[in-house]
Amino acid sequence: MFDNRISIFTGHFGSGKTEVAVNYAVKLAQMKKKTAIVDFDIVNPYFRTADVKSFLEQKDIYVITPLYANTNVDVPALPGDINAIFEKKEYSVVFDVGGDDLGARVLARYNKEIVEDDYEMFFVINVKRPMTDTPDRIEEMIDSIEYSSKLKVTKLVNNTNLLQYTREKDILEGMELIREVSAKLKIPIGFSSFITDKPEKLEKEIGTEVLGMDKLIKLPWD
Repeated sequence: MFDNRISIFTGHFGSGKTEVAVNYAVKLAQMKKKTAIVDFDIVNPYFRTADVKSFLEQKDIYVITPLYANTNVDVPALPGDINAIFEKKEYSVVFDVGGDDLGARVLARYNKEIVEDDYEMFFVINVKRPMTDTPDRIEEMIDSIEYSSKLKVTKLVNNTNLLQYTREKDILEGMELIREVSAKLKIPIGFSSFITDKPEKLEKEIGTEVLGMDKLIKLPWD
């Protein structure tokens, strides 16, 4: 799950992509890896890595955010730090990429640097969301993101949830649908993720590694 130097997280709005990316970065830091996280989410005004910047920095995680976020700027002005991160090979880097093809377009700017490095591109799926609730819709979203980013999705992530109402049954149903997508597109399932402090409890039943998460991303009024 944590084998590559660069880990890119993409997914549709509501997939929980940012929650997964942030928790993934925290786990890397807990493993004593020198960790950086890059906020490429220029589309969604909520649930952004930048919202927990102070928390992440307390974990000794290097946080890079765009100079223009949540505006009508199509491709944001990114600080020079982003170029340096490709040179600092001692860092394990997490990219939190904005939902759908518009957010993924930012990645295309760094296609050469990424493909020449050791990377994984995860596509985070919540089958309880309307735009990713069928295999055809998931496939369409993956195609769109790959086209815009000029990168291939290499792993799928089952993040099926209904927030605090999530049941084990929901996670297993999500896995069944995602396995269908995985078989058709020949993209392996990397792991499953959900809010739990006992990830090993469902690993055998789900059939994948589990990223046990804490609820870190909150709306302003929470």
